[in-house]
Amino acid sequence: MMKKKSISASKASLVLFLCQMISALDVPLDLSQPPTITQQSPKDYIVDPRENIVIQCEAKGKPPPSFSWTRNGTHFDIDKDAQVTMKPNSGTLVINIMNGGKAEAYEGVYQCTARNERGAAISNNIVIRPSRSPLWTKEKLEPNQVREGDSLVLHCRPPVGLPPPIIFWMDNAFQRLPQSERVSQGLNGDLYFSNVQPEDTREDYICYARFNHTQTIQQKQPISVKVFSMDSLNDTIAANLSDTDIYGAKPVTERQPILLTPTGSTSTKVELRGNVLLLECIAAGLPTPVIRWIKEGGELPANRTFFENFKKTLKIVDVSEADSGNYKCIARNILGSAHHVISVTVKAAPYWITAPRNLVLSPGEDGTLICRANGNPKPNISWLANGVPIAIAPEDPSRKVDGDTIIFSHVQERSSAVYQCNASNEYGYLLANAFVNVLAEPPRILTPANKLYQVIADSPALLDCAYFGSPKPEIEWFKGVKGSILSGSEYVFHDNGTLEIPVAQKDSTGTYTCVARNELGKIQNEVQLEVKDPTMIIKQPEYKVIQRYGQVSFECIIKHDSTLLPTVIWLKDNDELPDDERFLVGKDNLTIMNVTDKDDGTYTCIVNTTLDSVSASAVLTVVARPNPPFDLELTGQLERSVELSWIPGDENNSPITNFVIEYEDGLHEPGVWHYQTEVPGTQTTVQLKLSPYVNYSFRVIAVNEIGRSQPSEPSEQYLTKSANPDENPSNVQGIGSEPDNLVITWESLKGFQSNGPGLQYKVSWRQKDVDDEWTSVIVANVSKYIVSGTPTFVPYEIKVQALNDLGYAPEPSEVIGHSGEDLPMVAPGNVQVHVINSTLAKVHWDPVPLKTVRGHLQGYKVYYWKVQSLSRRSRRHVEKKILTFRGNKTFGMLPGLEPYSSYKLNVRVVNGKGEGPASPDKVFKTPEGVPSSPSFLKITNPTLDSLTLEWGSPTHPNGVLTSYILKFQPINNTHELGPLVEIRIPANESSLILKNLNYSTRYKFYFNAQTSVGSGSQITEEAVTIMDEAMASRQVDIATQGWFIGLMCAVALLILILLIVCFIRRNKGGKYPVKEKEDAHADPEIQPMKEDDGTFGEYRLFSFVSSAPF
Repeated sequence: MMKKKSISASKASLVLFLCQMISALDVPLDLSQPPTITQQSPKDYIVDPRENIVIQCEAKGKPPPSFSWTRNGTHFDIDKDAQVTMKPNSGTLVINIMNGGKAEAYEGVYQCTARNERGAAISNNIVIRPSRSPLWTKEKLEPNQVREGDSLVLHCRPPVGLPPPIIFWMDNAFQRLPQSERVSQGLNGDLYFSNVQPEDTREDYICYARFNHTQTIQQKQPISVKVFSMDSLNDTIAANLSDTDIYGAKPVTERQPILLTPTGSTSTKVELRGNVLLLECIAAGLPTPVIRWIKEGGELPANRTFFENFKKTLKIVDVSEADSGNYKCIARNILGSAHHVISVTVKAAPYWITAPRNLVLSPGEDGTLICRANGNPKPNISWLANGVPIAIAPEDPSRKVDGDTIIFSHVQERSSAVYQCNASNEYGYLLANAFVNVLAEPPRILTPANKLYQVIADSPALLDCAYFGSPKPEIEWFKGVKGSILSGSEYVFHDNGTLEIPVAQKDSTGTYTCVARNELGKIQNEVQLEVKDPTMIIKQPEYKVIQRYGQVSFECIIKHDSTLLPTVIWLKDNDELPDDERFLVGKDNLTIMNVTDKDDGTYTCIVNTTLDSVSASAVLTVVARPNPPFDLELTGQLERSVELSWIPGDENNSPITNFVIEYEDGLHEPGVWHYQTEVPGTQTTVQLKLSPYVNYSFRVIAVNEIGRSQPSEPSEQYLTKSANPDENPSNVQGIGSEPDNLVITWESLKGFQSNGPGLQYKVSWRQKDVDDEWTSVIVANVSKYIVSGTPTFVPYEIKVQALNDLGYAPEPSEVIGHSGEDLPMVAPGNVQVHVINSTLAKVHWDPVPLKTVRGHLQGYKVYYWKVQSLSRRSRRHVEKKILTFRGNKTFGMLPGLEPYSSYKLNVRVVNGKGEGPASPDKVFKTPEGVPSSPSFLKITNPTLDSLTLEWGSPTHPNGVLTSYILKFQPINNTHELGPLVEIRIPANESSLILKNLNYSTRYKFYFNAQTSVGSGSQITEEAVTIMDEAMASRQVDIATQGWFIGLMCAVALLILILLIVCFIRRNKGGKYPVKEKEDAHADPEIQPMKEDDGTFGEYRLFSFVSSAPF
């Protein structure tokens, strides 16, 4: 099985171009034009009364339009209302509610006008209404007492809000109430019961109303429902019947359906065109009726009809006049039926047939504006000019109104205006602005020059030539620079200038020229077209059959245009491949390792390029699981056993390995299936062990190597007799929630474990290691009991025993629990602190006596905080830190301390209830550390031979500063560093003047502070001494003299000659040994002094002047 499809990107482009063709050409924004409304708020605008109101009105035009507003039909002067502002270069209003304004004061109908010298455009009438979420009306709710099987309606009656609230029903635990064919919520929010059952008894039916606009939820008072069963109404009769009679008899009277809503036999409904039609029928009856819908004399509309709320609601979307008619709902059960006919009429607010479009004319031209709308009833059409009814607007001799059409003849520039068409009926209105713009403009081509178009061969090519001009230009197309005009059936010329080649071929590739001309001029533009070869799948994936755990591979070999880069994607059932390492995607294939039954499906290879997409699919079938067994039969029914037999289904080519038997307890857990046992695949009969007081049904599942079959149909039911419970609750625990109580909890028995009706529990307890008698109490089928008035945190022996109406379960085992904890009584003692270094300390303490913990010891907490820095006396905000040490630990480390600081700490013991009292605060100090870098280093007042240094003390001295270390060295023009000079400066200094420096020299400075521990991090700066002006002047004068330039050239030439001679001599013989010996023992007294090369300048003695004495 294989399928293939190909999608061309050009076809998607065609849709876009055709959509563009039907719109009027936009006037470029650099040309004069009347205003156009580009953005506005919705007609019915519901606002949040707690937030500022923003009424949008944006428009474009040339010159840019000015804006004004009306409110309730009169001019709205925003300058007189301090709460109202208009955004700059915009008509959007902002009403400030958050600073004292009231939203109710600004309810009304608003309309925006955008105006310039060429006309005025108006917005829709925008109705502003603040949302409302009123409280529920208080009412006295009587409990609902209903007989089993009767119908019931719980009324919600939510408060009227704006917009209307969303209704839902929940219980006290905020869980949605389950709904079904029997119990469901109506469109009006009421909760309908077709028939009540005993499980419907509860006291917390709560209707909630959610107001989305204000994000609030209101709740109705809880409604109580109590259902009386036939057994409770006649205990005497029930007691005289056998178990079989009880469970076989019909407890309530069955009833044929009657409709709860709507009432009567007929009703009417009016809906507007385009809306969603919702029709509802909810019926009472026993058994629960099933609802069916038909349309009299017609069919329900396909693809637009949906059934909701268990088919009680018929939903038809996007209704039209054709959906008018009679809709019948039929409620049916085994006893009969009831029906109701709803006559639906579809009306229509106005909708456009032809909306007026902007009209651009040149002086002397003719034109028309057409405004056609439909509706039910048919709408009235009225015209306005620049926001004024056309009947009272200034006359224009070029204009003539003819119903839904305005005819313009021989227009002039003064004919420019904005016209409004209003179509209205009793269900709404439409308002459209369309301008007439009289311009004389030569042609313009708006499409970029040399734009490149790429398409696939045999698909449409659409070459754009967006243009503007007035009068409207004529468009011609040419192929090539000197080609002839294009014409013929192989081309389609669209009104918006687009050239369409319906079936592009390879020879269609080339340059195309678009020419636009009118009486005022001509312009042309070239675009490029490239036609590519289509992408093809030359080896497609094929249908595969594989067994579980096998390996399968699908091929997908492609051919494509060499200039396009394809990407290959594999899908499974039209979705992404599973995120599984078993799926291996290769260049030309997909391989699936260890195939499982989940891998069944359709695999699709999709090849995408930027221009086209092709795909091919194949189906993978994994051999099937067995068919389900059938004809289940129960025989040999005993109190604690029964025999089950069945007939196997088809093995589907894989032998059945075993059968799994499951059971359902219709009495306690209807609809839930549990594992019972399994037997070999050759066995079709099994003896099953049973429990008392269970209404059994059985089903069988066949298993082979491929997997499990679907379950068989259930067997007949078999009810076993009641007996004492066989077991007691599990997971019994005793944990106090308060210092004076003991909370005993357990896991309740499941329904079938009760072995009979009237399941209860006998809860017993006594204090351990105290010669007390057991205290017992019998509780209902719950899972918790609280013993009050207990001593604090003492052990208790606890046991919980199950019992029912027939007797007790076996004696339960005992467990040990504890009553509630209280806060510890004493604080840890002998707290000692050992400071390890400037940032780390170790704290020790003695453990508290376990009796004073009064609970489970969880550990100790150390609270510590910095009191002050010893180098600074100023205090700061105290931030306490906490370290927790689990268990019975008696020491811990305190990291991250600050050097040279005073700290305090205390220790507290922790149990399950909380923390005990704190130990007395212990004070400790951290030693000095190295300081941080100085806060700043600033170099000022440069002279020929001196610089002034100023600095700030370190932000974190971490001790007592002993001195500052200043190092500096010169930097030459090649960024080489000279000799390093170091100066030690007293700690109380904050500035220094360095003298005897070289002029016009850059120096690099390194500066750091010291404590007795050592030096801190350094800060660096660079500065330059100034140049001597006279010397600089002389250097410039010499360098520009001709004789100096000649002299330098001669010296360079002589040096070059000497180098050449030395090189020749060295190559001829080099040094002789005697010469080397003489050089090695030369008299140092006659050695020539090495001349200073001037790299670091002259080294001199220096002195410094400090701002304070040493």
